[in-house]
Amino acid sequence: MATLEQLNQLRDLGAATVYEAQGAKGALDHGMKPIDPTVRLAGPAFTVDCRPADNLMLHYAVQKAKSGDVLVVDAKGFMEAGPWGDVLTIQAMKVGIVGLVINGCVRDANLIIELGFPVFCRGLSIKGTGKNQPGRINVPIAIGDVLIHPGDIIVGDRDGLTVVPLDEVESAIASSLVREDKEAGQRKAIGEGAMTADLLGLAETLRRFGLA
Repeated sequence: MATLEQLNQLRDLGAATVYEAQGAKGALDHGMKPIDPTVRLAGPAFTVDCRPADNLMLHYAVQKAKSGDVLVVDAKGFMEAGPWGDVLTIQAMKVGIVGLVINGCVRDANLIIELGFPVFCRGLSIKGTGKNQPGRINVPIAIGDVLIHPGDIIVGDRDGLTVVPLDEVESAIASSLVREDKEAGQRKAIGEGAMTADLLGLAETLRRFGLA
């Protein structure tokens, strides 16, 4: 289990830095974005596999998730229904869930933003859902080409989402801190007159293409 300090570190480092630092892996596709670009998120995944246009399993999941969890829901990318809204948001916050990632849509976006609850989704849909279809919780799910296991750490911000396997949290943080230090040095060097092409060792590549 990741510690609170580790989660805070990952959240502060940010999704893009963590993605690059762990070997350019774990990034969810560009369609998964926050409805409020100011939010930042880091927490263990409580996975939910549910049917399109049905939110029975979401009502079940908020009963079973623990404080600090991030609900990570595969709603099959269905765009013509919003299985999550303000009522489920209030319920989730009441039990301590810290965010939602859903491969699908939500509704009541303004109210969710006012509540300050981080939600990452594919879009918004005003259409309602049924409450009739069973599904599964705490099983591996895939969003795009990224496999997410229960307990994997989800890192999200304006740039997008990155998944950190639970057994790689320490190494991801260490690599991210190294990357942060390197980029701080690059920013300082640029301020002193250096060019990015030189800092990144691109001179030979540019010459090879006749761009020197």
